[in-house]
Amino acid sequence: MGKKFTDKQIHILDIAEELIARKGYEGTSVRDICSKANINVAMISYYFGSKEKMMSYLYQYRVLKTRENFSEFADTIKDGKPEMQMKEMIKYIVAQLFKYNYFHGFVTQELRHTENLKDELLDFYQLFVKKLDEVIKKGVTSGVFTFTPKPEDILTTIIGSTLFVIRNKNFYELYVPHKDDESYTKEAERKVRMNLLMNVFAVLGYAAD
Repeated sequence: MGKKFTDKQIHILDIAEELIARKGYEGTSVRDICSKANINVAMISYYFGSKEKMMSYLYQYRVLKTRENFSEFADTIKDGKPEMQMKEMIKYIVAQLFKYNYFHGFVTQELRHTENLKDELLDFYQLFVKKLDEVIKKGVTSGVFTFTPKPEDILTTIIGSTLFVIRNKNFYELYVPHKDDESYTKEAERKVRMNLLMNVFAVLGYAAD
């Protein structure tokens, strides 16, 4: 990730992310973050400007970290069969979107006026598209896949379907058996993942033996 962030900034952002994931953005105060990070409240202003701007830094940091992790993940499966690679990439993307679901409302709002976030996301999406394209071509060449859908359309389907489920809990929970929020999230992720696997493999013209 280079030196986009100082070690001190990374320490604060890691703490902030942990608290926001547990308590939500509104439920996490600057004092909460500073107390756990063992820093003075003024340090938030010094390093980030404000709590709102810190969230922009945090999202950028998360995108960069996830991009690094995805690159490493993709490298570990690169020698696998195309159908395995496609399945694992779908699982990876869905899991990441669910894991960091507290960002999505913020992202929709911030992207309207934050160019650096747009650039980070664009690079991130293009990396996914490149990897998906490699797997699709490998599958077609080996005869595993019959069709060659555009990788950007595959990514759009994966992200669009997953975000719809995350943002429309009041609708989707009607169709997902669950006892509480934790079991709902687990079952919703499983359901959307299985649906995407079925749809994407159908578009690829893949039929399991």
